[in-house]
Amino acid sequence: MKFLRYEQQGSVSWGWYFEDKIGKIDGNIFENYRRFEANISISDVNLLPAVAPTKIICTGRNYASHAAEHKVDVPEIPLIFLKPPSSLIGNNEKIVLPPQSSQVEHEAELGVVIGKRGRWIDPETADDYIFGYTIANDVTARDLQRLDGQWTRGKGFDTFCPVGPFIDTEFDPSDALITCKVNQQVRQLGSTRDMVFPVEKLIAFISSVMTLEPGDLILTGTPAGVGVLSDKDIVEIEIEGLGVLKNRVSLK
Repeated sequence: MKFLRYEQQGSVSWGWYFEDKIGKIDGNIFENYRRFEANISISDVNLLPAVAPTKIICTGRNYASHAAEHKVDVPEIPLIFLKPPSSLIGNNEKIVLPPQSSQVEHEAELGVVIGKRGRWIDPETADDYIFGYTIANDVTARDLQRLDGQWTRGKGFDTFCPVGPFIDTEFDPSDALITCKVNQQVRQLGSTRDMVFPVEKLIAFISSVMTLEPGDLILTGTPAGVGVLSDKDIVEIEIEGLGVLKNRVSLK
């Protein structure tokens, strides 16, 4: 099933998606909820970020090709960092280029949405804690990331985490093609099978550090091909089986 968040006439709701129609959901999608008929046209609503997490945990250098293009080693254990929830935007919303940076780049990534609370999760049972999957763009001010030596500022600007358009509960992450296009030109092309640390190991490692809550979002790293974004660019990230996340780039 595909879930989403949307705004209609000033009201924010969870919904489920089927054939370009949305059905409203009443209740908590991670516990008990009721589905209504899918009779709302998707063109009549404003899509919001597909998640509303307490935290966004990201994974650095989880594709050997990406580590190689930056001339750094693949980490021996997962390299994790955080993006603030204030960086979230949805499908078709604007990525705003901050004046502090002259090198903002796209990073196409698979996102994992946690479905229930967990700590010290075993890799063998990690699937039990996954609600579904989505598409994400770990937008990065590369010059500030390098200048600071730590990644909070370079990764944490408002609008630097586009997510959506849906959460898919039936997606298979074992071997899905990830493509990023900027103005219709392919920049990134890779497969989820090339992750250094697969989803189950990421969940196990992260949950050994912090408690995961329902709705939390894990970004799983990006393949090679990251590149600079400019004003008026159109970024489209497609993950096979998950759809397309599309955002425009703007100076304001």
